[in-house]
Amino acid sequence: MRITKFLAASALALGLATGAQAQDANKLVTILTAPEPQTQLMAMVLTMNAMAAGAEAEVLLCGPAGDIALKDAPASATAGQPPKDASPQGLMKMMIEKNALKVQVCAIYLPGKGADASVLVDGVTAAAPDAMGAAIVAPGTTVMSF
Repeated sequence: MRITKFLAASALALGLATGAQAQDANKLVTILTAPEPQTQLMAMVLTMNAMAAGAEAEVLLCGPAGDIALKDAPASATAGQPPKDASPQGLMKMMIEKNALKVQVCAIYLPGKGADASVLVDGVTAAAPDAMGAAIVAPGTTVMSF
């Protein structure tokens, strides 16, 4: 009888633990620094597909990749690319609007440009290093870096 109660309690505890893990969403932090538009676009495509598969995602843009967050972005960030004529900035904006994607530029990006947040497209903010550091090491988080 004791063994049966022990097994039942163990199964219940295991079921509760598994249920709690199943409720936690997968998290994705995409860190993008690459200057190449094809790499920038692929980072956005993979982030979009991870979100479609159920991940909670956020994007950190640093260095040359931060330029895709500018209202006055370079042509490389806004020009459509094959096969679907999408651009890094266009796909980023779509995910911000439709999926509430959190997009941030590195904390040193704007000061390095001698600019303030008014130069960024709607929905993009400057990252707080402590919050981003915590997001990167949070349990269940995958970090993609380009």
